[in-house]
Amino acid sequence: MSNTFKTAVLLGALTGLLVVFGKFFGGQQGMVIAFAFALLMNFGAYWFSDRIILAMYGAKEVSEAQAPDLVAMVRGLAQRARLPMPRVYVIPTASPNAFATGRNPQHAAVAVTEGILRLMDREELEGVLAHELAHVRNRDTLISTIAATLAGVIMMLANMARWAAFFGGSRDEEDRGGVLGLVVMAVLAPIAAFLIQMAISRAREYLADATAAQITKKPGALASALLRLQQASHHVPLEANPATAHLFIVNPLSGRSFLSLFSTHPPTEERVARLRAMRG
Repeated sequence: MSNTFKTAVLLGALTGLLVVFGKFFGGQQGMVIAFAFALLMNFGAYWFSDRIILAMYGAKEVSEAQAPDLVAMVRGLAQRARLPMPRVYVIPTASPNAFATGRNPQHAAVAVTEGILRLMDREELEGVLAHELAHVRNRDTLISTIAATLAGVIMMLANMARWAAFFGGSRDEEDRGGVLGLVVMAVLAPIAAFLIQMAISRAREYLADATAAQITKKPGALASALLRLQQASHHVPLEANPATAHLFIVNPLSGRSFLSLFSTHPPTEERVARLRAMRG
């Protein structure tokens, strides 16, 4: 399934979900308002979702004067991957991780945490950055970023349903299900958010790993980086929104046993094994 088709499906799913919520809370008039809001959200998700995600984590854009080694490394890798130079951001957190975002290679951004800059050696950091640029080259960033935005909206709707159920449900309980209907929505909405995240196939991570190895010619360096990141994420967890967990190179929720059951990432051990097989 192409990423363009997945994007259309996700935007359509958001529209349908918002219209259902609108009808539940406001009948026909609510449906019209919700549909208008959905169109606005679709527009915003396509054009501004990358900025929303970067702002969510307090990412700051850096210039070559501010981070000469980092920016030069990204530029060199982008040239080897035959990509336009992306914007480079640093996230002020000690937890080591990284992600890429942007609707296309011409509007891409790569974000790394302060923690990963301190943890990785040069070859490992190159492997991580090449992995993120691989997502840009493979056109994964648009679908991933939109999915994060939509999952966040769905979680917001679930919270609204919980509060409405707590305060007694809708005014017309016979027509729209009352408190029971709100409780069902509050339960189903997070499940829908999870399914949206799982729409970002785990196979895309394997592909990005393989593409990164082709760019750097050093699959062993990325394998080493993944192992170090996996271990460090347990000791210094990232305060990440579950709706955005799939964006990162390793699952930032891996240190939380319950949430790790719903990981959008393939097992690190399997990723490392595949990379080591490439090295062999």
